[in-house]
Amino acid sequence: MPTTYSIAVPKKKLKNPPLKVNKLGDRVLRQPAKKISKVNDEIRSLAVKMLQTMYSNDGIGLAAPQVGVNKQLIVIDIELKDESKPPLVMINPEIISLGGAIVLGEEGCLSVPEVFLDVQRPDEVTVTYRDEEGRPQKLSTNGLLARVIQHEMDHLNGVMFVDRAQNAIALNKELSKHGFSAKDVQSIKD
Repeated sequence: MPTTYSIAVPKKKLKNPPLKVNKLGDRVLRQPAKKISKVNDEIRSLAVKMLQTMYSNDGIGLAAPQVGVNKQLIVIDIELKDESKPPLVMINPEIISLGGAIVLGEEGCLSVPEVFLDVQRPDEVTVTYRDEEGRPQKLSTNGLLARVIQHEMDHLNGVMFVDRAQNAIALNKELSKHGFSAKDVQSIKD
């Protein structure tokens, strides 16, 4: 009987999540992630642990570099309350187009806990990736899911949402209030 790999993880907090989330200032967050050459049980196991860690930290997205793994793997779930909606597992994701209006929206990040800042991003994205079985997929979406995909894909390139924050005063205030250093921000000017 063939094995089905669809990743099912209970959407609940664990007292001891399996992975540690690196924080702003950790060098691992600034390394470009490497492509995954083979989708296998090791990658699926990593995706499960990432989801468990994400749910335990009240996140809606997590990229492998955030847990110290230098691979192009992201997990996303914007339907935290709905057990019937499976999470999105994206292996080697690539944005093939961005569109729609440029929208300002509040973002946070498990690697910069309790810091929330407005970031501008395109409202629509089309992305190609491999799913947890290694099958090629293509997804066009907008709104919150498009924002989360762009945010998590930034992590694969060593970019963090604080790098995109345009209000320097709010950025510095939020970072210092929560014990982070503005020197760890690498501002991106669009």
